Amino acid sequence: MEQIKHECGVAMIRLLKPQEYYKVKYGTATYALDKLYLLMEKQHNRGQEGAGMACLKLDAKPGEEYMFRERAVGTGAITEVFGTIHRHTEIYQADIYMGHLRYSTTGKGGLEYVHPFLRRNNWRVNNLALCGNFNLSNTEEVFNHIVADGQHPRRYADTYILLEQLGHRLDREVERVYDLCSQDGMKGAVLTNAIESRVDMANVLRQSSGLWDGGYVICGLTGSGEAFAIRDPWGIRTAFMYADDEVIVLASERPVIQTVMNIDSDSIKELQPGQALLINKSGKWRLEQINQPKEKRACSFERIYFSRGSDADIYRERKQLGRNLVPAILKAIDNDVEHTVFSYIPNTAEAAYYGMLEGLDEWLNKEKVKKIEALGHNPNHEELVDILSTHIRHEKVAIKDIKLRTFITEGASRDNLAAHVYDVTYGSVRPNVDNLVIIDDSIVRGTTLRQSIISILDRLKPKKIVIVSSAPQIRYPDFYGIDMASMNQLIAFQATISLLKDRGLNDVIDSQYRMAKENETGAKTTTNYVKELYAPFTDGEISTQIANMLTPEGTQSKVEIIFQSLEGLHDACPDHAGDWYFSGDYPTSGGIKLLNEAFVNYIDKIYQF
Repeated sequence: MEQIKHECGVAMIRLLKPQEYYKVKYGTATYALDKLYLLMEKQHNRGQEGAGMACLKLDAKPGEEYMFRERAVGTGAITEVFGTIHRHTEIYQADIYMGHLRYSTTGKGGLEYVHPFLRRNNWRVNNLALCGNFNLSNTEEVFNHIVADGQHPRRYADTYILLEQLGHRLDREVERVYDLCSQDGMKGAVLTNAIESRVDMANVLRQSSGLWDGGYVICGLTGSGEAFAIRDPWGIRTAFMYADDEVIVLASERPVIQTVMNIDSDSIKELQPGQALLINKSGKWRLEQINQPKEKRACSFERIYFSRGSDADIYRERKQLGRNLVPAILKAIDNDVEHTVFSYIPNTAEAAYYGMLEGLDEWLNKEKVKKIEALGHNPNHEELVDILSTHIRHEKVAIKDIKLRTFITEGASRDNLAAHVYDVTYGSVRPNVDNLVIIDDSIVRGTTLRQSIISILDRLKPKKIVIVSSAPQIRYPDFYGIDMASMNQLIAFQATISLLKDRGLNDVIDSQYRMAKENETGAKTTTNYVKELYAPFTDGEISTQIANMLTPEGTQSKVEIIFQSLEGLHDACPDHAGDWYFSGDYPTSGGIKLLNEAFVNYIDKIYQF
């Protein structure tokens, strides 16, 4: 329902045959470009603020350009980038391609912040192009580290800093190989070619990435033809790869590769935590462990929200999220399915909706069996018809009607327009008789619920409106690449602060603030001081307060909000334990440090202790 921004998506293609091979076999000179376009377009949901592409020609002669880049900003960036490319196809006829889709979580926009980034050098092997799906939670530490080495980054932004850090380590790796080859008596072009063939990006990544704190998949290529992708040791961000004798492909999502390459999912490998895909100049590839893997904390929110639902496992998991909510839903409606209509917010929770319906059907069938058994051995026709005719009533109640135009900037005008973003199907609910259950994928700020959804649903005059979130309460911001709103915008956090104030527990806010403030300068913070704010209340109490805060004045129907439990989330997505948005259990010290800083800043701004 509410748009949440993801840092970005990545795609890479390395051709393993001469260009003529693809032209003959596939009948096109743009085989790799077409594949890259599809890989990026099918990950469009991951970044709509900008897109970029870098490519490399392996057989360029001295005096010819060999590394190219094209970037654009805006929602139409992919189309713009590839429109330019296809007007100059001969320029972009290359052997290695790297694509990127961007969503900013830092507020920094414009073409200069769109990946890939380039580091130029007159020596081919020292050129570096870099892009990534990441957000460092210790940018300051990495910045100070490279400054201490004598570097002078042009900007204080994590991508620029990583480019300079990796570039510096690449220079050192080249020097190492240079010394070895020089000792063997090599000179001139022979020496240069030997260096290009022996540079090992694994050394560069080991010397650089050990300092990084956060979730990341960093991709890069050098001017001499080395390509790489590395995943963070906690497995927070995802990357998948496929290789055959024609091509090597990497993307942020498995079904994207599966669809674009028309292959089975079993043919696709997932990069493991701390692992890197390394492709050398000759096209030989290997997977190598760069950093010791930590406890795997693959991002659950990326799994349930951003990743393409066409993946078989993801689709099954999202359905299970809906199924797991059935007991709580039945409790909210007193098991009265005969007088309840079930629906969903368009497009955002469809898979969970199907899982919810399946769970409700299973429950209802068991109830029917009990009733039939209670009739004895000779039930009459009418009794059977009465029992068997009961069914789960599902309708498309909410309809996305118009798009909110951004030129409406004033608050009152925007709120008035927002109230008409959705419309309802009149006649789908019996006024003052039926309950209405609506499932959504998440509730972050609650703005759309408050400004439009609840009021619009109330027009149908249901006896009760039950809003169901297939995700748990989002209590904490993200610092690893998802724009989960600032702390003061999270409705679960707002509700908790409100409850603390209402119950005279301001001392809890005060004490946690003071401890967070005292430990602000700690290099490796391990205590989450925000957790204690939630401790006095049950999940149900916070949910009730959220419902009270989001219900517009004048609403006639009773409103209840149900959230997925943490147990339900982990049951549905057992391999994606990264739940810090919900639990506050950040996988890295950098994430905890940034959370405590955000809490201190919030209190400094709102309160004056």
